[in-house]
Amino acid sequence: MQPVLTVAEMQAVDAAAAATTALDVLVERAGTAVALAAIDLLVGAYGRRVVLICGKGNNGADGRVAARLLARRGARVVVVAPGEAATIGDTGPPVDLVVDAAFGTGFRGTYDAPEVAQGIPVLAVDIPSGVAGDTGVAAARSLAARRTVTFVAPKPGLLQGDGVRLAGEVEVVDIGLPVGGHRIGLVEDSDIAALLTPRSPSGNKWSAAVAVVAGSPGMTGASAMCARAAYRAGAGMVRLGVPGGDLAALPATEAVGVPLPAEGWGAAASTAADRCRSVVVGPGLGRAPGTGDEVRQLLAAVTVPIVVDADGLHALGRVDDSPLVAGATVVLTPHDGEYERLVGAAPGPDRVAAARHLAAVTGAVALLKGPTTAVADPSGKVLLACAGTTALASAGTGDVLSGVIGAFLARGVPPLDAAALAAHLHGRAGALGHRTGLVAGDLPELVARVLDVLA
Repeated sequence: MQPVLTVAEMQAVDAAAAATTALDVLVERAGTAVALAAIDLLVGAYGRRVVLICGKGNNGADGRVAARLLARRGARVVVVAPGEAATIGDTGPPVDLVVDAAFGTGFRGTYDAPEVAQGIPVLAVDIPSGVAGDTGVAAARSLAARRTVTFVAPKPGLLQGDGVRLAGEVEVVDIGLPVGGHRIGLVEDSDIAALLTPRSPSGNKWSAAVAVVAGSPGMTGASAMCARAAYRAGAGMVRLGVPGGDLAALPATEAVGVPLPAEGWGAAASTAADRCRSVVVGPGLGRAPGTGDEVRQLLAAVTVPIVVDADGLHALGRVDDSPLVAGATVVLTPHDGEYERLVGAAPGPDRVAAARHLAAVTGAVALLKGPTTAVADPSGKVLLACAGTTALASAGTGDVLSGVIGAFLARGVPPLDAAALAAHLHGRAGALGHRTGLVAGDLPELVARVLDVLA
């Protein structure tokens, strides 16, 4: 996992570095990285006109080093202070690049960036000025960068909130500072192979078996999709129980059907899961009275990790009013609306804080779905998955995600890692599908295709 540093953690890294490395050395390294990024965007520096907005802090110092180096390479450089220019590029000689080095991750207050003429690229230093380093919330007017050069590690504000939209391509530059003490990680492709160990040669279909308790009369599609996703993510056996459902009416699936009564199905479902390594409950389950009691009974009875999704989350109601009692690790997978029902308030722009809150309240691993998916455990550790695409905003894609998480849990991946890896894989699979018209049924095959490459 790539480390992600909060503002406080980055300040601690800087403070520790002060004992061994002079500040001017670090500024020179950072400014050099900015200059190199500028030259790359400009495709050469000679004769190019560059305006650098440089504040009084370290970001401004980085910008002034970059200005010196660009001038040495023949660029026509203009350095302005924040607020000195209301517009850039509308009048006077044409501008080829704006470097935003006004304020860094620790900025507080308000900032109205100058208006930059359309078509002029912006390069941000560490973070677009005015964007909060932890939450990603932007000031009244921040410049949208084509690229952001950030130092040591990404910051949460680049990965969530307005920061995702404003940062553009994020380039992480090593300036010689060790990373330590971080509590947030960003999932990368390489983590799939590192954490998803191959099945043992001596294993069998039960070694990675998943029980899926999902669907209801007339709503069997979600259950079948969840089961198929679990298979495509490496489950050796899927036992599928549909409370009150006619197993003969299920869509074609390799899952083994397990009869469950329409009422009082919690005990039967826990028995059906006896030989399984994980359980998924919720997709298409319906909202019949008493469903919450059955879901909670299942949570208390099973001894393997259990994923609660969709109607299973709805059935739980307010978790701070009625805390979870679970026999094993629970993974909750809400979208924003389900999150609000669980805790009584919308998650807001800070996905990291919201996921941590849900994990702390419930004692579960909390996966908060979104363009940036944040996964937290009760200790406060957070993993971010940023591979998502807007194509995944269609009905049923969450059912596929819960099936993948179930498969990874059954394969022995620890719950926090399993949920985060599944979210990353789900996003990568979505990116391979149709940009318009991707449907959830496409995803299981795409999941398997990505795993063929990454695992």
